[in-house]
Formats: sequence, C-alpha cells, structure tokens
Amino acid sequence: MGQNSLPDEVQKDVTALVTRALAEDVGSGDVTAKLIAVDATAVGYVVARESAVFCGRPWFDEVFRQIDPRVEIAWDVEDGASIRADGRLCVLRGPARSILTGERTGLNFLQTLSGTATVVRRFVERIRGTQARIVDTRKTLPGLRSAQKHAVSAGGGDNHRFGLYDGILIKENHVVAAGGIKEAIRAARALNAGVPLMCEAENLSEVQAALEERVDLLLLDDFPTHILAKAVNMGRDFRRYNRGDSVLEASGGISLNNVRSIADTGVDRISIGGLTKHVQAVDLSMRLLAPGAALPDINAALRIALR
Repeated sequence: MGQNSLPDEVQKDVTALVTRALAEDVGSGDVTAKLIAVDATAVGYVVARESAVFCGRPWFDEVFRQIDPRVEIAWDVEDGASIRADGRLCVLRGPARSILTGERTGLNFLQTLSGTATVVRRFVERIRGTQARIVDTRKTLPGLRSAQKHAVSAGGGDNHRFGLYDGILIKENHVVAAGGIKEAIRAARALNAGVPLMCEAENLSEVQAALEERVDLLLLDDFPTHILAKAVNMGRDFRRYNRGDSVLEASGGISLNNVRSIADTGVDRISIGGLTKHVQAVDLSMRLLAPGAALPDINAALRIALR
C-alpha cells in the first residue's frame, strides 16, 4: 500500500478531521474571498521553503474536496518524498475563491505532518545499519493521532499501539497499584484481551521478571547505555535458552545525539515521544500565478526520493 493510500478507518478520520478544521477556520464563510469575482479562476502552486520530508497529501486533497470539488490538484510528490527548498509540490487549478479559502487549512496539514515525517527520517538515518527500528508513542497532538502516525510511517518509522484499546502496556504506576511487576503481568494475562501484552521495566530485576513472564514487548525505560546493553544481553540469553521472544524496546531521554549509541546496544526498537509531541512545522507557501505567468520548473529545485 502506498503512502497516499490509507486504510478505510484512517480515511474516515481524515474526512472528520478536515471537517473540524474547516469549521474552525471558515466558520460562517470566508469574508475576504468575497473580494474576488465569483466566476474568477486561478492557477496556483505549493512550494517548499526548506528541505524536508513531505507528508499530508490526503488531508490537503480532502480540504479542497470539501470546499469545492472543482479545484483540481496535480501532485509532483508523494508522501515520504524528500523535497528541496524552492521545490514545487503541487499545482492547483479552479475557482479562485475556493483556492484562497482552502489555502491556510491545507497548508497547516502539510506543514505539520511534513514536520513530523522530517524528524522521523533524521532518526531513521542516524541508526541506519543497526537492527533497531524507530517507533512512535501516544504522545501526539490531540485529535491528530492518526495523521501523525501516518507521518511517522512516511518518515520511515513504525507505529506503536494506537490507543489504550489495542495493546496492554504495564507502566510503573500499574506495577505499584498491582503490587509488583509479576502480579501486574499475570493480572493482564488473565484478562484474555486478545491484544499484545507489553511491560515497562525500570531496573534489571524487573527486566528478569518480565522476561520470565514472557511478555510480548519489554520497554526498557531511561536505562543508561551500559545498563541497557546488559538488559539486551539478558534478553538474548533468555531467547537462546528459554525460547523467549520478547521484543526489546528502549525509551526515555532519546535524542539525535544519543540514539545511535542506544541502537548499537542491540535493542529491537527505540520509541521516541518527541517525534509527535515536539513539532516544528516545515515552511511551505502557496502562490497564485499572475495572468500570463509560467509555473516554476519542477526539475530546477525538486528531488523526489521515495523510500
């Protein structure tokens, strides 16, 4: 499935999210757009002002589908493409009022999701050559979870559980409330919830206990690198001698400066909340062409590099 082909449940969320965003921005109507003649047509294009990883086509398309299906959009890029500064991303043709009304909402989706995809790609490139995978968390902008998780995938990362319903993740407060890590794991398993059973460990004793309980995923939280390496070796030994198959995931305090050393310990996954909660939007603009003006040459400044 391509980056611009979404599962049905995500597409439904795209539609609902765009509806809310347009209600927020357009409200009872775009007063400024009424300056333009109702029958005026326009040609415009979206341009990148900085290098980035592009993401957000389905949301941008949906903005103009809801505003005015007569607006035609011809894309030069797909989600997951690397783009250069001054690169053309798409061309729009249609009623001028409609293009102007959808401009900001459409760009808001593109700049936010491209920002997430760009950060993810930096982490993915930093650990290239290791076995580790970069993974997101539930630390997303409220209402934008499915969109940001799509952006993580576009950037080359993997998705963790979507919410509280599709995976059990036992954390320190659950352990305290249950009376211990093994007690918490056994209580979770007794639920027969039919979802992955994951558990966080904060020290090597908890690592051993969780491995013995054969959790599906063991989250190694805020471990110094030398302790993390010991935990990974414990996991390898348990797999070798007990046929365990717990996935080992590092988390906590991870940055571009230390992610490579963490990956080099041999962990399977590295989860980073900052991928989706610390968003720096990519600088994008929309420009309408003056009568008789030519579109910028896409090949002059744009490089499409699909994953």
